[in-house]
Amino acid sequence: MAVNRAEPFDPRTHAGPLPSPCIGICVMEEGSGLCKGCQRTIDEIIDWGMAPEARKRQVWLAILERRAQR
Repeated sequence: MAVNRAEPFDPRTHAGPLPSPCIGICVMEEGSGLCKGCQRTIDEIIDWGMAPEARKRQVWLAILERRAQR
C-alpha cells in the first residue's frame, strides 16, 4: 500500500497495516546514515518486512521527527 503523498500521513491515526516509507530513492547518506528517500537507518530498512506494527509505527514517528529537523 502506497502512502498518498498529497495528504499528510499520520502513523498514530492510520488504520490498517502501516505502509512502507520507501519512495524508491534508495541511497544511504554517509554523514547521517539515513536513506535519502525514506529517512530510515539501514537497520530499520532491513527489519521492516518482519517488524510488528508497533515497531513500524515507532519507525514512522522517528521518520517524521527526522524530517521536521531538516
